[in-house]
Amino acid sequence: MPVPISRRLLCCAAMVPFGVRVADIGADHGYLGIHLLAQGVVSYVAACDLRPGPLDSARRNAALYGCADRMEFFLSDGLQSVPQERYDTVVCAGMGGDLIVKILSEAPWLRDPGHTLILQPQIDIDKLRIWLGENGFSEDKADLAEDAGFIYCALRARYTGTPCALSPGQRFVSPALLASGSPLLGPYIARTRATLGRIAEGLSKADAHPEPERLETLQTAIRELEEMERCYVNS
Repeated sequence: MPVPISRRLLCCAAMVPFGVRVADIGADHGYLGIHLLAQGVVSYVAACDLRPGPLDSARRNAALYGCADRMEFFLSDGLQSVPQERYDTVVCAGMGGDLIVKILSEAPWLRDPGHTLILQPQIDIDKLRIWLGENGFSEDKADLAEDAGFIYCALRARYTGTPCALSPGQRFVSPALLASGSPLLGPYIARTRATLGRIAEGLSKADAHPEPERLETLQTAIRELEEMERCYVNS
């Protein structure tokens, strides 16, 4: 019986190194971890969720697919209840970039080159990339998946200890994502550019509480994305 895993989670699964032990934060029904175990990619999975309902669902699904003996379940706010010595790979998917930043900030043990982060924010990917760069994490892989009409970006990062500053455009479309060669790259850049354009237009028309620095950053990002389209998509 195939595991009913979504395309966006398959994108995350494809980035998981072979043989690792994965902590899936916000595991919901547990399908990501179950898929990885069923495919023989990983040896053990922690399914973590803040809510007991989804965690109970993950337990039932693990039993249904014969994976219960290779999974453990934590009612946990982020990584706070996860035994750090037992897991070397962390997946955070299906939440906002701000929340992912909070989860990572509260787990300083992740600042170790032996740990892998696989992150798929639904919004605010720019804020996540800024935090990763400022805190010495390097993005070595990124890819896109289209699911239910939305294009999701998943990225993989590891701690190097060396801060890295990204340009305004790279915060939305990183060098690693450009190198992916994804067929979804063109639509993703176009949608991102259009979204930033609407935000910039709103800021430029605002009479109260002007944000000139933010507007300038957005306009720079839009110009960079236009150049990316010319160089990487339309060439």
